[in-house]
Amino acid sequence: MQINAEKESILKIGLLLSLLLLAAPAAVQTARGRDSVEQSTDSKKVAGEQVRIPSRASKPLFEGKPGRQKTEIHFDPATRTVTIKLVVQDPNGYFIPNLRRDNFVVYENGVRQRNATVEVDHAPVSLVLLMEFGGRMPALNRSLATEVSRTGRQLLDVLGREDKLAVWKYGDNVQKLTGFSQKNVNLDLLLSDLGTPDVSETNLYDALFYAVDQMRSVTGRKAIVLVSSGIDTSSKATYQDLLNTVRNSDTPIYVISLAMVFQNLVQIRSPAEPLAKIDWSRVERELQEIASASGGRTYSPQSTLDLSGIYDDLLENLKVRYVITYQSSSDLDLNTPRTIRVQLVDPVTGGPLKIVDEGGRTIRANVIAQESYVPSAVSAR
Repeated sequence: MQINAEKESILKIGLLLSLLLLAAPAAVQTARGRDSVEQSTDSKKVAGEQVRIPSRASKPLFEGKPGRQKTEIHFDPATRTVTIKLVVQDPNGYFIPNLRRDNFVVYENGVRQRNATVEVDHAPVSLVLLMEFGGRMPALNRSLATEVSRTGRQLLDVLGREDKLAVWKYGDNVQKLTGFSQKNVNLDLLLSDLGTPDVSETNLYDALFYAVDQMRSVTGRKAIVLVSSGIDTSSKATYQDLLNTVRNSDTPIYVISLAMVFQNLVQIRSPAEPLAKIDWSRVERELQEIASASGGRTYSPQSTLDLSGIYDDLLENLKVRYVITYQSSSDLDLNTPRTIRVQLVDPVTGGPLKIVDEGGRTIRANVIAQESYVPSAVSAR
């Protein structure tokens, strides 16, 4: 009995030693894994994070200086909730996607707001298509009708289901062809059969004055898409008056310039006509200044055969916004201005956010937001 007990004790000891030997490598592996995770975390803290975005064209599609996008700010007095709709772009004016909530830091009156949320908004838009349709050169008016018809129909192709379009044309004065409606077959037929413009003046400045005034009552995201050669023959309004008006309006103007198209047509068909003596550089510059002052852009295609890239850029610039919402920590009077500062940060290091494209090229981001607001002026109704 004693011998059997001793054998049993030896077997137990042997089994225990075997278990310890089997567990040792696993423990070593676990320790190594823990060390690896810790080293990875430490490495991540050193390296930080980066946002990768699709590669875009190396230069902008628009001409001249882009207009500064207007920031949409709303304040709810009951909850002190602030909503900011802003644009983040690269130096060429392309929207920067893939940013997350923790990439944004918001300061109000110098105090970081800790409760901010971030979303991406693709808002429906109401557009007026304002087309030049007249002129003093009968030989070119049929070509003008072809160009504006082709330009307008391509805009229909890129509009969303909830977007609305009104179609107007101008010569001596503005004629409304349709009110705001969602894209449909009737609009396409309308733009396909505009006829031939009559011989008339081309009062561009007066037409834009009228269009901007009409758009004041339109709510939501909106814009004027101007299809024009930039020629003005007898407007009562002056160019400087127009600049001041569009600068103070809430409707951006996106110009599809036909200046280059017209210049080529004049040289080919009517080199002896008065239009051949027009300073086309000045005309283009004026169109660019009008668009920029309003917060829009100018596009100057050499041909209107394919405007899909231009319209994609136009609608992205107009429709897409980052929406930042936070509950203000300020208890100041609602009539007191409050400063705003929005930064892009690396949530790991706390430093500036690094953004690269698919080719690994570093992209500089521009956060376009106004610097202050008055709560009582932007209170939610």
